Amino acid sequence: MNTKRRPRTLSPLKSYPGKSSGLRNPGSRDREPAWEIALSGDLGDKESDLVSRVVELPRGSRGTIFFDSPGGSVYAGLTLASLIRLRKLNVAGVALGECSSAAILPFAACRHRFVTTYTTLLFHPIRWQSEDDVRFEEAAEWARHFKIMESDFDRLQAQLFGCEQSLLDQWTRPGKFVSGQELVDAGLAHLIDPFADEDQWQMIEAR
Repeated sequence: MNTKRRPRTLSPLKSYPGKSSGLRNPGSRDREPAWEIALSGDLGDKESDLVSRVVELPRGSRGTIFFDSPGGSVYAGLTLASLIRLRKLNVAGVALGECSSAAILPFAACRHRFVTTYTTLLFHPIRWQSEDDVRFEEAAEWARHFKIMESDFDRLQAQLFGCEQSLLDQWTRPGKFVSGQELVDAGLAHLIDPFADEDQWQMIEAR
């Protein structure tokens, strides 16, 4: 019997890293063309397309991912975060609307993170989602594995954000909506204002 158990997300934070000294000057003429990807909607529904797009990007290339997602499958979030780091992509993650649950993993994996004062992030522990017709033995094994996985993902999120796990635990348990400004105050992202007269894109390009 096939049962689907896709836990629905995670959320930890870390101290935001400073600018990399290895980055080229934003005015440099030899900079490679930057790519852009929009990550929106449920991650599970768009996982195949998103994974394909990230795999097709040149390794070590530079680009921007725009986030507006309520989350979804934690495995989809883990896969995207793993590809970003494994392929050494120089990504600016820009959370414009919502960036919650499993979507926080790939956002945390971005080398540079940007939010607005209107950005919303929901941090909460992994959620167990399963079919109704699960045998007792399966449920017992899943509960054992779930406990281990929950702890592992808590550590991973803290590692990606580069912060103490205790900071993220304050938001993750039992769960909290965090504003973009709160993320900036915690040192985990930079603040931009898309509605300002000044060109905010220059800030992202200057990363």
